[in-house]
Amino acid sequence: MPRYALKIEYDGTPYSGWQRQREAMSVQGELEAALQKLQDAEMSVTGAGRTDSGVHATGQVADVEMTRDWDPFRLSEALNWHLKPAPIAILAAARVADDFSARFSARERQYLFRLVSRRAPMTLERDRVWRVNHTLDIEAMREAASHLIGTHDFTTFRSSICQAQSPVKTLDALEMEAIDLPHGTEYRFHIRARSFLHNQVRSFVGTLERVGCGAWTPDRVEEALAARDRAACGPVCPPGGLYLSKVLYPTDLF
Repeated sequence: MPRYALKIEYDGTPYSGWQRQREAMSVQGELEAALQKLQDAEMSVTGAGRTDSGVHATGQVADVEMTRDWDPFRLSEALNWHLKPAPIAILAAARVADDFSARFSARERQYLFRLVSRRAPMTLERDRVWRVNHTLDIEAMREAASHLIGTHDFTTFRSSICQAQSPVKTLDALEMEAIDLPHGTEYRFHIRARSFLHNQVRSFVGTLERVGCGAWTPDRVEEALAARDRAACGPVCPPGGLYLSKVLYPTDLF
């Protein structure tokens, strides 16, 4: 059967996460329901990343086998029609090789985390960013982040329910930028690796925020990493500021 890759954008706020669940709304479940309206067969899609409840995506990738050939543009248009009014959009579709896997063929995953420092509550971007009401020292956070780059045992920054076989991962980049806003500052964390542990990115950002506000020294992050103990981690930040922004493959799919 012909296989297709789908590039997907979604607002994760109303969902229990990417992964299908029996008694809760999920992005995967919504997408499979839309696919089933295109052909009278039970459908299954596999995503490149299993985003948690409340986490968004601007570049999630999934693969699906169809029972007949589709023009990729027609497939994306048909799915978008049947997905309405869910906050999920197919940005592009592409025919791929039979052995393509959105999950296992991926060479890198990129996440964006948005943190806003301002006194006033968020209104238009509630659940799109994490707001704190104090200023942050971005240079201190950058110094702390440098201890995390490379191949390490990330047990400290791993959820207790993580199902990965090993806590050893290679973090390729953790870069930060500060953007001035009319009434505050937005800090953007750009994080790249081939794969991540459960809650790893949110654990990183929550810990670095402690450094930024002065509660931790940058060296304490190095000590926490070396401890290989979940109790040494800083707080796990809320999911609303996290976005799966891009998944890279050996060739450009779209």
